[in-house]
Amino acid sequence: MTTRINPSILAADFANLEHELGRIASADLVHVDIMDNHFVPNLTFGLPMVERLQQVSPIPLDVHLMIDDPDRWAPGYAEAGAASVTFHAEAAGEPVSLARRLREIGARAGIALKPGTDATPFLDLLPEFDQVLIMTVEPGFGGQSFIPETMPKLRRVADAVRNAGLDVWLQVDGGITADTIGIAAEAGANTFVAGSAVFGGEVPAERIASLRDAASAHTHAHR
Repeated sequence: MTTRINPSILAADFANLEHELGRIASADLVHVDIMDNHFVPNLTFGLPMVERLQQVSPIPLDVHLMIDDPDRWAPGYAEAGAASVTFHAEAAGEPVSLARRLREIGARAGIALKPGTDATPFLDLLPEFDQVLIMTVEPGFGGQSFIPETMPKLRRVADAVRNAGLDVWLQVDGGITADTIGIAAEAGANTFVAGSAVFGGEVPAERIASLRDAASAHTHAHR
C-alpha cells in the first residue's frame, strides 16, 4: 500500500511560502486549507493564493475546502490546477454532481467528513470519489489533538473501499504526529495530513521520512 504524506502549509511560514514548499519537496502533495470564516470559524487563503502556489510548488496541491457553497467555488480550484480538491459533505448541496464536475476538469475529487458526521450515507457513493477525508479533529484550526473516536468510522470506510475493490485514497487530517499516525494507518488510512509534525522541525524532509516510516510500519495491520 502506498503511504502518502501531505504537509499542511497552515503550519508553514506564510511570509516565505515558496521557500517552505521547497523544504517539503520530498512529500507527496502539499495540503492547502481553504477556510472562509463561515463554514469554520477561521479565515485562511483563497483562490488567488492557490493559483500562485500552483505556479511555484514542486509537488501537487491537495486543496481542502472548509467553505460554504463548495458547489459554486470548488471547480475554480480544479481549474487553477490543483491535483486534488476535497469539499465537505456537510456543505455541499449536490456532492455527486460536484465530484463529477471536478473530475471532468481534471482534478481528483475528495469528500470530507467532520468527526460527528456519519459515513453511512456515502458508502454506496464511494465510486464517485477519489478520496475520502476523515477529519480527526474539528475543522478550523491547526494544532488540535487527535480524536481516536473517529477510527471506527475510518475502518468502516476502509472496509467498504476494499470490499468494492476501489482505488479511493483514505486521508486523515488533524493531530497527526509520529505518535498517532500509526493508529490511523492501522485503521486503514493511507494519506496523512501533518502540519506542525512536519514544519515544527529544522529539517522537514527528515520529519516527512519518519512519518512515512511510522505509517508504513502499521499498514499491514489493516486487512
